[in-house]
Amino acid sequence: MSTTDVVVRLEGVTKVYQQDSVAVHALAGINLEIQKRDFAVLVGPSGSGKTTLLNMIGGLDSPTSGSIWVGGEDIGHMSRSQLSRLRLREIGFVFQEFNLIPVLSALENVEFIMLLQGVPESERRRRSLSLLQELGLEGLEHRRPNELSGGQQQRVAVARALAAQPRLVLADEPTANLDSETAHTIIALMKKMRDEVGTTFLFATHDTRIIGAAEIVYTIEDGRLTGRQERGS
Repeated sequence: MSTTDVVVRLEGVTKVYQQDSVAVHALAGINLEIQKRDFAVLVGPSGSGKTTLLNMIGGLDSPTSGSIWVGGEDIGHMSRSQLSRLRLREIGFVFQEFNLIPVLSALENVEFIMLLQGVPESERRRRSLSLLQELGLEGLEHRRPNELSGGQQQRVAVARALAAQPRLVLADEPTANLDSETAHTIIALMKKMRDEVGTTFLFATHDTRIIGAAEIVYTIEDGRLTGRQERGS
């Protein structure tokens, strides 16, 4: 596979936090390559560094040392505005906390990133309504987040990440609060997007349903990648 197919590359990435004057090593020398169209998952115990690693790749946090490239660009040399543009154009996020905008409806939350991208209104509406329907939220499009259950909010957050058709989706426990039928629907939607649009997916999860569907499984323990298992697609 050519270097142009490398969506994410990490070299020697460390992250050290200071906690009560004690150095906490969240990441310790991570080397990682994620290729275009990968459907990959990070697994490991709570506190192993999964979320920290996703935040590093998304430019939401910066490493103590080491380098991170996304789409061939060294994000360590980017300004805040450049990082914001990268996230807007290239990266979709599914956060554990959902991070929906409380004053917007479910439909408006899904459309929001596309609005910032300048996607025409008719196309924004088409993509958003289609995804909300596929995720079982038809009839709830105009409800605000506080009028939705936790599982429904989670589905809106997934729809928002997918609607913008980013190059890379970083998803932190995207199915944790969902029933099996909905979880499998989301996994199928993501694989369909990978196949049709070429999107790359990297998950952090404990959910065996995603782990079972993943084609590459990375094991992380104490801030170190300790294993890589590749499966057939």
